[in-house]
Order: sequence, then C-alpha cells, then structure tokens
Amino acid sequence: MSMDLNDYTIIKEGEAEILMHAKNEVFYNKTQVNNRDMSIAVLRTFISRWKLEHEALLSKRNKSECEGPAEKSQDGTCTTSEEPVKTEGKVRGELKPPRVLEALSASGLRALRYAREVEGIGQVVALDNDKGAVEACQRNIMFNGSVACSKVESHLADARVYMLTNPKEFDVVDLDPYGSPSVFLDSAVQSVVDGGMLMCTATDMAVLCGGNGEVCYSKYGSYPLRGKYCHEMALRILLACIESHANRYKRYIVPVLSVQMDFYVRVFVRIYTSASAMKNTPLKLSYVYQCTGCDAFHLQPIGRTVSKNTSVRYLPGFAPVVPQECSHCQKKFNMGGPIWSAPIHDQEWVMNILSDVKSMKDRYPAYDRISAVLTTISEELPDVPLFLSLHNLCATLKCTSPSAVIFRSAVINAGYRISGTHVNPLGLKSDAPMDVIWDIMRCWVKNHPVKAQPADQPGSVILAKEPVLQANFARAVASLSKAQAKKVARFLPNPERHWGPKLRAGRQITSKHISLLGEEKVNGCLSHQDSELDAKRQKIEKLEDAPAES
Repeated sequence: MSMDLNDYTIIKEGEAEILMHAKNEVFYNKTQVNNRDMSIAVLRTFISRWKLEHEALLSKRNKSECEGPAEKSQDGTCTTSEEPVKTEGKVRGELKPPRVLEALSASGLRALRYAREVEGIGQVVALDNDKGAVEACQRNIMFNGSVACSKVESHLADARVYMLTNPKEFDVVDLDPYGSPSVFLDSAVQSVVDGGMLMCTATDMAVLCGGNGEVCYSKYGSYPLRGKYCHEMALRILLACIESHANRYKRYIVPVLSVQMDFYVRVFVRIYTSASAMKNTPLKLSYVYQCTGCDAFHLQPIGRTVSKNTSVRYLPGFAPVVPQECSHCQKKFNMGGPIWSAPIHDQEWVMNILSDVKSMKDRYPAYDRISAVLTTISEELPDVPLFLSLHNLCATLKCTSPSAVIFRSAVINAGYRISGTHVNPLGLKSDAPMDVIWDIMRCWVKNHPVKAQPADQPGSVILAKEPVLQANFARAVASLSKAQAKKVARFLPNPERHWGPKLRAGRQITSKHISLLGEEKVNGCLSHQDSELDAKRQKIEKLEDAPAES
C-alpha cells in the first residue's frame, strides 16, 4: 500500500503503533487509553480463567467416564480409546485460542493492542462500516508487522448484520461506540459463545445520568434519576438493558467488572445460556424511589421467590416499599428504573485483575489510573446498590460536615458496614437504613448546632424529631479502608487539560470546540485553515486574471 509518511503522525500506545492522518479522517481518542488498558487487563484474566474452566470440565468428564461404563485395565486403572471423542463436531479436549470481535474498530488500535499484548489470544476481527476507517485499519495492521498480520483481520461491514450472521462465533465481543451501544446489544448478545465475554462502553452519559430521561427510556428501557449516585445508576441501567436483550434468547449475564471512568461507563459481563437460570432475572432488578426533599432512596425488587420443599415459585415483589410521602421529610418521591440491583463486580475477578496489573505495571501506559480504580473497586461493598453523599446529607440539614472518618466510625459503631465507591470520592455505600443515617446526623447536629430554618424545609422536619439511636463517634478501627491506611492513591487528577471525548472523525474544527480541544489547538487549527483558504483564493484570482486562450 503506497503512502506518503509525511502526511501521517505515528502514535504509539503499549506495543502497538498506528498512523494517524493529519486531517483526522479516522477517529482516535487519546483519552481512551484507560479504557483500552482496563480491557487488556480483563482479557488477560478471562483467558487464564477460560483455560482453568476448560481443564476443570475435562477432569470432570474424565472422572464421570471412569465411574461409568468405561473399560478398565487389569491393574484397575481407567482406560479410554486412543481416538479423540467428538461432540457436536468439536474434538473433546481441544481448546482453541479465544476469538475476539471488535465491532467498531476505527483506526484498529484496540485490536492491534489485543493481538500484540495479550498472550494466548486467537484471531481478532476488526469491523467498521466506514471505508476510510477500514483502509486505515488495514494500513495499521501492515505497519505493525507479522504478528498483527497473522492475527488481525479488518472487514468493511455493518457490525449488527455481521454479529447476527455469526451467532455464538466469538469468545469475546468488544463494543465501544461513539455514543450509545443500545442498537448493537441485541446482535452482540447472540454472537458471544456460552460463557464468553461481552465488553461494552456507553459514552452518552448525559442521557444515562438523567439529562434526558425520556431518551434514556427509549434507548435502554429504564428511567434515570438525577441523584448523586447517577453515575452508578448509569452502570446499572446499562447492565439491566444487556440482561433484557440476553433474556430474549434464553441467556443471562454475570457481571465481573463495571467501571465508571472519565466520561463513560464500561461493563464486562459473561453471557450464559439457561432457560431455568434466566427466571432469576426479576430478582436482580429493582425500581428506585428517590425523595425530592432529602437524600433518602429506597429500592423495590421486581420479583421474589417462595421455596416449598424442592420447588421454587417466582412471584411479583411486595409493594409499596415507601408511603406517598417521605417518612423523614414529608416530601414526595420520584421513581426511576428498573436498574440492575444485584452485584456489579465479582470481587475475586477484581483481585485477580489487580494483581495481574501490578505484576505487569510496565506494560500498561495508564497503570496509575487503572490500578487506582481497581483498588477502590476491590474495597466496595458488593451487595449494596447505589450510595449516599455525605455532603448532600449536610446540605439538606444546612450543617457543617463531619469528616468521612468520623461518619464512617459512627456507622460502624452502630453495627453496620460502610465503604467508599469508585464512582465518587465523596460517596459512601452502607447497609444502614436511612433511619440510622439520619439519627447519626441528628446527633452530629446536636454537637454542632445550626441556624434556625423555615419549618417546612426538609432539614427542619428531619431535625424536629429526636434520634432513636445515640450515635457513637469514637474512631473505629475499620473507619479507614486498607488503601487509605496505606496511603494508596484512589482518585487521580486528569493527566492534562481538556481531557475528555474528542471530535468525530472528519468533523471540521471550529471555535465552539475550545472546551474539548483547548484554545491553543483550536486557534492553531483555525489559523491553518485560514492560510489554506487564502492560498486557494490567490490561486483562483490568478486563474481569473490570466488572459483567456484564443
């Protein structure tokens, strides 16, 4: 493929290098290095788990064959025929390297990094429906040498059609669209093998976090609420949406890691097929009631089960979980959801991924950021959906804020669990009911009085009640997380200014893009465009002034 390297900039990330045209013809986002590093870390753990699960299945089969009508030798050991046993066209015992589909590849950087950096990976198929992107991807494949050429292939195709026509063909499917992934989910859940991995990103955070509730409902089938926990709710809305699409094909999901970083959410889920296990889905979904006056929220599960002897009956959930008016501040409730209310992480996976990342820190360009996020996730309470904001509680009461250590100590001393959250540095997850939380805050206000507020204010109504629980603010041993005790960084600042989503490929840069790209870059691009226009004008004027040919 002939090309002039002077027209391109070489971008290196990890072990891959790509050629980017100066005119931004194909989308590349430097900010997504965190996303790509996290995906590589999860993929490495998935491959090692995939091998262990296969070995366990083989040993189980061999054991059952030995216990069954198998041939036994004279010494009593189990013997099998030398010919491999075939099941459904596949040779039993053979484990092929996992096939990966990157459904929206653009420059192909993610696919190239998978091929070059993940040991044990098989074929990586990179798709795009833009001809220029596919040409750029093929150019980058050749630029990365023989390993990339042997493992990565690029196709011009609509990802939805390709996935629908290749059902259960890929061990890993990666969806990272520019915006919402909702239109790809139905075909994506069908193209993953049983037990395979679906990686999915959503960057339309304004929609998922309640900026456009009606749009969120049309895309994801769930109504968002604008609480402090809105970013975690975005994760849970996306998981509920994937589960809904999977259920249509007698499949269900098991989340292993769900992350909110920068300007997007990213979920990693395994997909299984089971008509009976799929019946448990209503137990994992809940509606959310958010008080309009205070920070209190309540979850109402969609379904419940009743066990009798060996049988299990699936019944609708009990309702209502809240009265018409909030019992704390007498205000109304907003209702959102349904959301995924089951755990969004597998803590064993998280610890394995974190240890793997730490052992290979030199191979992750964004090591500091992803290790900080994984460390915080490893200490989250896995069975507590959503979280409280200490500053919001204090804003409701118009009081000074206790330190996080003091508040956490009071919750622990009351006999409940509490942890931080990776979504918000000020967020606190706790299994303590809101009655206990407000009693702790009432006791705090007694020691730190506030100015009198109008009687109809939510804070005034809450403080008018006497606390049932007498809070103990003595410092508890577990009031600091292990990361805080060891002074491990958990929330890092952005590495540079204007760190966020960039422009779509081919979009003309104008002065309105200063907030995305920075004033210096925008001014440089505009001056460059002006000089190009001046040169074109001069060329046209010369042609017009030239004498006409006789």
